[in-house]
Amino acid sequence: TLGTQTDYRDGEAQTDPYSPEYVVPSGSVPELLTLATLTWGRGLPAGLAEVEIIERAREKRAWEATLPAMDNASQITKRRKMMDDMERKEWAFREQEIEKLQEVQLEVLKKLLRRREENQNELDAKRLDDHWQNHQKAKEEKIKKIQHDCALMLRKLIAKRKNVMGKLERRDIIKEYTDFASQTYAPLSRIGYFPDNHSERYVVKNFYLNTFAGLCELEASLPESVTQVKIKAPKPKYTTTKTGFIKRSARLEVELAQVHQALLEKKNKVKEPKKPLRLLEKVEKPVPRPPTPILEKPSIEEEETELAVICLQKLLRGRAIQNMMFEGKEKRLELIRELRTTHALQEDGQLLLKAEEQMTLALQQQHDLQIHKLSSVENHLAREEGRVLANIFDFLSKELVRLQEERKIHAFVMLAERQRRMREAEESGRRQVEERRRQEEDEIFKQAREGDCTIDSYLEDIILSSMENTAEEQAREEIQRMAVEINDIAYEMESRRTRLQSEEIVAELVYDFLIPEAEKISIREKVRQSQRKHIYAAHQLIHRGTE
Repeated sequence: TLGTQTDYRDGEAQTDPYSPEYVVPSGSVPELLTLATLTWGRGLPAGLAEVEIIERAREKRAWEATLPAMDNASQITKRRKMMDDMERKEWAFREQEIEKLQEVQLEVLKKLLRRREENQNELDAKRLDDHWQNHQKAKEEKIKKIQHDCALMLRKLIAKRKNVMGKLERRDIIKEYTDFASQTYAPLSRIGYFPDNHSERYVVKNFYLNTFAGLCELEASLPESVTQVKIKAPKPKYTTTKTGFIKRSARLEVELAQVHQALLEKKNKVKEPKKPLRLLEKVEKPVPRPPTPILEKPSIEEEETELAVICLQKLLRGRAIQNMMFEGKEKRLELIRELRTTHALQEDGQLLLKAEEQMTLALQQQHDLQIHKLSSVENHLAREEGRVLANIFDFLSKELVRLQEERKIHAFVMLAERQRRMREAEESGRRQVEERRRQEEDEIFKQAREGDCTIDSYLEDIILSSMENTAEEQAREEIQRMAVEINDIAYEMESRRTRLQSEEIVAELVYDFLIPEAEKISIREKVRQSQRKHIYAAHQLIHRGTE
């Protein structure tokens, strides 16, 4: 009728087999007692080695039983000879055991050496592989750098080859704008142009996104379902019971998930093929280059003559280019005058555009100032609201913490009071036992010290104590006999009882026990309801004060 549950898990219970107490009759030596040195985990359950030890012990006991008695000299000689033979057999068996043990140790040592050699080989192979990979990376980086330098030098050579004579070329604007691969459309960053600069030119400016009024208008045009999202919280999947234990289905799901993950990892695991070892290759030395020819150093007079000729060539070329420019200007003088007149006419339009641009900039600055004022006002309001809400929440959180601490302190006080009462009860019981023991010792000491205690009083005490014990035993037997008789009478009445009598007994039980208990429960509920009104009123007063 009572359910119990231990606070310990099954693994902490006793797992060794139970060995009951035993009594050995005199004159007998059971064979099972010779195995008392074997315990669970140390020889039990018995294996092949333990069986061999037991058989040898049996043979030794049989041999000891066949030893002759030490009656005369011939029997003593025979006994000594048999004991020498047995001792030789024991030493031979011990040598065999030592040889087997040495063989097992040798096998273990061979396995350890083999495993160490394999690990060392794997480590050497890994080191060689890492060294080879480092060399490969260095080689790839060097090749990449050489290719980069080669491309740079090729670009420089191509640029120099385009203008071998060092002539100045006029910029052809029409050609640059017709060619979409020119510097106008796709400038290079290495010549100092970065396309990310001035990216604010391409920012999209919209009235509905950059202004507060536009945002309000856009929000008003949107449906209600966009601004007020309804989120339904998913119901959590309970994996534990009401008592706090994990369900068996949840445990099975977790175990199945772990097994599935392990199978997937084992299935998708690909063994990396071992890379072959790279052997050292012989590097052939290049053929030595022929000696560089050495020119004779020219004289100082020849060098001065050559420099003078080069300077004269530069002067002639510059004068020729000046003449060509002057002739081109004279030929296109009318076109230059026409362009100057058109530029003069466009200056008025440019002034008008500058005035409109300044006006738009002034309007935009004024609009930005208004938006800044509105945002500063909203920030101040939000700051004040946040400060008030923070104070309220701080007060409520402190009240909650205070109530929780009061409940904890009350619980601690109740536990301390209960512990104090239990200790007082234990101390009072211990004190009573000590008082009783002290009274008994005082009485014994008094009786021993008085010295006038006679044999009659001693016998009288013995007789009284024996009479009390006898009366107590007789009363206990009488009570047990009466209980058996009452139990038989009750069983007999139970067998003779009719259905009507059973219903009357049940009705009496219901009237005597269940109805009073129900009335008690209803009275308690009424008291709780009446107390709840006062608690609700107190809560309203507290919350009104906090608000």
